[in-house]
Amino acid sequence: MRAFETLHAERGRTETAPDGSRVRVLLGLDGGSMARFELPAGGTSSAVFHRSAEEIWYVLEGRGELWRRQEDREEIVALRPGLCVSLPLGTRFQFRAAPDAPLAVLAVTLPPWPGDGEALPVAGPWPPDAT
Repeated sequence: MRAFETLHAERGRTETAPDGSRVRVLLGLDGGSMARFELPAGGTSSAVFHRSAEEIWYVLEGRGELWRRQEDREEIVALRPGLCVSLPLGTRFQFRAAPDAPLAVLAVTLPPWPGDGEALPVAGPWPPDAT
């Protein structure tokens, strides 16, 4: 049995995600992990897709846009606090923050983030600048 854990988000390890966003690594279990992703005001991530992980996002703060594509389905979603979106396996995606405020997203990754080589670059609609 795995021991339970408690962590305040401010104490989570901060890294740069493969898409260039700032990520605060939170807790994880065998079935999934959680992290907080942030972009500065006006920031744009690199476009990527995940090889083996799916994600569910919940927008905490700020506004922005999310581009996502699956085969012949493509859309741009306006991000705002309270919105929840899914990124099923193989979905290509890119996100950006509005120019007037940073964007913060809480993400659950299923299974837990496997590490280097998971996110692969793809062409997206916007030039990235978060890297």
